[in-house]
Amino acid sequence: MKKFYLAFFMSIIMAALVLAGCASEPDESGGNSEDGGQAQEGGDLVIATISDAVSLDPGAVNDVPSFDVQYNIFEKLVKHDEDMNLIPSLATEWNQVDDTTWEFKLQEGVTFHDGEPFNAEAVKVNIERMMDPDVGYPTANMVEMVEDVEVVDDYTVHIKTEYPFPGLPANLGHPMGAMISPKQIEEDYAAMEDGENPGSVINAHPIGTGYFTFDEWASGQYIRLVKNEDYWDGAAKLDSVTFKVVPEDLTRLAELQTGDSHVSNPLSSSDIGQVEQSEDLEMYQQSSVSLDYIGFNTQKEPFDDKRVRQAISMALDKGQILDGVVNGYALEAEGPLSPGVFGYDESIKGLEYDVDAAKELLAEAGYPDGFSTTLWTNETRERADIATNAQAQLKEIGIDVSIEMMEWGAYLEQIGNGDHDMFILGWSNSTADADLGLAPLFHSDNLGPPGNRTFLQNDDLDELLDAGRQEVDEEKRLEIYKEAQELLIDEAPMVYIMHKDYLLAERTEVQNLKMLPTKMLLLKDVYLEQ
Repeated sequence: MKKFYLAFFMSIIMAALVLAGCASEPDESGGNSEDGGQAQEGGDLVIATISDAVSLDPGAVNDVPSFDVQYNIFEKLVKHDEDMNLIPSLATEWNQVDDTTWEFKLQEGVTFHDGEPFNAEAVKVNIERMMDPDVGYPTANMVEMVEDVEVVDDYTVHIKTEYPFPGLPANLGHPMGAMISPKQIEEDYAAMEDGENPGSVINAHPIGTGYFTFDEWASGQYIRLVKNEDYWDGAAKLDSVTFKVVPEDLTRLAELQTGDSHVSNPLSSSDIGQVEQSEDLEMYQQSSVSLDYIGFNTQKEPFDDKRVRQAISMALDKGQILDGVVNGYALEAEGPLSPGVFGYDESIKGLEYDVDAAKELLAEAGYPDGFSTTLWTNETRERADIATNAQAQLKEIGIDVSIEMMEWGAYLEQIGNGDHDMFILGWSNSTADADLGLAPLFHSDNLGPPGNRTFLQNDDLDELLDAGRQEVDEEKRLEIYKEAQELLIDEAPMVYIMHKDYLLAERTEVQNLKMLPTKMLLLKDVYLEQ
């Protein structure tokens, strides 16, 4: 069994302020195979994944299955290492010139998959696209403070912000910061003028600078990437990677046992025993910066009443879910931020499990006998089990819950539209910072697809989140986020269930596979042992 844990000793914001001066990015695996020998070349890796990507345009989506694939095609100015520290990628170094100006020095000699040069002009074109309301990035809030992008020379760019924002490098390390071929962006804008949706050209054949290039997408079946032989920092070891859509947990595991797939992403905790009994399989475990939750539509009755939301939160024994559904491979959540995220405060305590108090709150809200509602989820066994567990527990306080399951893409669309009552979802904090852990999920500017699918609108919270984003003093910033978390526990827009470990199963011939705490797989140095 492989098991990796996070060790955060500095905030991500302070890391962003340190000059990162390496000429090229560090090797992600250390350059050696796990047995200490020379890494082998070649092979076609098949990853059995639970959901298809929604889009391969970084500007169109905000979901992990899409980012899983995009991560290998595109690169960003900066990226995170396995401890969530910022390290160079397409930028060699960065520093804050003044309170509102960031300077990025860029790698030289990098080309996009179509032969277009990567340079300062490419960065300008990409960031301006991220900010363009006509394109409509769901994550545009992460660059909303940017006022101008100035090309200083071919390999130097200045990014000017409306207010001091120390978190800009971290935000550009989010998947939305992917650099797309400027030529393809131009073609995509031309298609928009002809009536096509934003991203139609990019989604059909994405072009980045990454160590894999796009080959084929059979919607609902698989996405295939092939090695970029001309990658600027040394070619990948694999010949190709196929993300094969296999929604059923047991089918993914069966594919590993037969060798039809090499990796199951994810592995259900209930299937760990089968993996441990097989000589050909092993488990990979990675602690995360994620949150799994049950959300309420706070704009719909009865969930527009805080007492109802609090009652449901207090009626759910989260320990039952952790033990019965994920077999303890998680930490029980007190609030929205996980340990290891800047802004997490261990002194903050969530609403306590208290069925009698929950019944009293429901009666105060005008529902002494409970009510009927629906709980939506996408088609995964784990979330189905969470739903049935919550259904049984809420019955004890008179709430009759009907469960509805949907395909991933349709599910995201409908909860983004606000058609739901209650829903189950997760959030992966790609920057390990409170700004990304709170603002997308709860700020009223981000209703719907950007992340606020509870449709919470609270002026006091908005003020705190705005202040936290702009505060440069670390201690003051921590106090702001502590107050925001306490408010969110009281408002209870969601039941904060757990910060779970990410589990994979892999065949023993898979070598050097690693995963970030954000769930992104590092595939550049993976190979298949012969």
